[in-house]
Amino acid sequence: MAAANMKAVKLRIKSVQNTMQITKAMQLVAASKLRKAKERAEQTRPYLDVLRQTLTEIAIENTDFQSPFTREGKVEHRLYIVIAGDRGLAGGYNSNLFRFMESETAGKVYDVLPIGKKSVDYFRHRGANIFTEEFAEVAKVTISDCFTIAKMVCEAYSSGRYGHVAMCFTNFVSMLSQVPTSTSMLPLSDFIAPGNDVRPSGAKELILYEPDSETVFNTIVPEYLAGLIYTSINVSVASELAARRTAMEAATDNAEEMIEKLSLFYNRARQASITQEITEIVAGAEQG
Repeated sequence: MAAANMKAVKLRIKSVQNTMQITKAMQLVAASKLRKAKERAEQTRPYLDVLRQTLTEIAIENTDFQSPFTREGKVEHRLYIVIAGDRGLAGGYNSNLFRFMESETAGKVYDVLPIGKKSVDYFRHRGANIFTEEFAEVAKVTISDCFTIAKMVCEAYSSGRYGHVAMCFTNFVSMLSQVPTSTSMLPLSDFIAPGNDVRPSGAKELILYEPDSETVFNTIVPEYLAGLIYTSINVSVASELAARRTAMEAATDNAEEMIEKLSLFYNRARQASITQEITEIVAGAEQG
């Protein structure tokens, strides 16, 4: 009986060791990819800042400025772009985002544009109205796809289909903290808010726009939203990788602790078995 138990413990130790090798490898891969994801997110911010500054300057310099993208929508119907992951094994990365999304959309009429396999599966299971499933795999979403998404969203908003467009994703705070957040995309009412002049004080140049400022503004908006989507995707990927690294590190530590306990149990059982055999030999010798 003891031999059978020892064999089962030994097989269990081998199984945990194999699992630990996988979790350790996933931890290293996530750590390696995380640095590149953070770099991509940082590289897109200057582009985004320049477009935002340009849009703000156009809106401020023209007192009679009018754009469908700065006006509040007349309908309550909303569109949410939700960026999640393609895979699991990332701790609470996906579940935390979906809980945040539930609280964000409580009592609201909305459609969803899911990015990421987990996002598509979640909203499909809930029976939500999905704008499109064309971008179901976040790992394959390119800059070109982001421009396509932005143009589709702008067309839907300007046609009056939606009164508000927002994006939900996980913001990368640190290696140990990733926070679900929501950012408003349309309308761009904050661009024409009072006191929102981003230009330096002093002499200001008069800029002429061809054919007019509104056309230029409306042309730049999809570019700006595409940059916002691409940056948010990179930040979300970095958050997912950080969450996966932390989860796999914890799993590796737990596996090491389990192996240590199983090895101790195995050694004790082995010693007990040896002691019992010696006792039986001695007892047999004394009887002989």
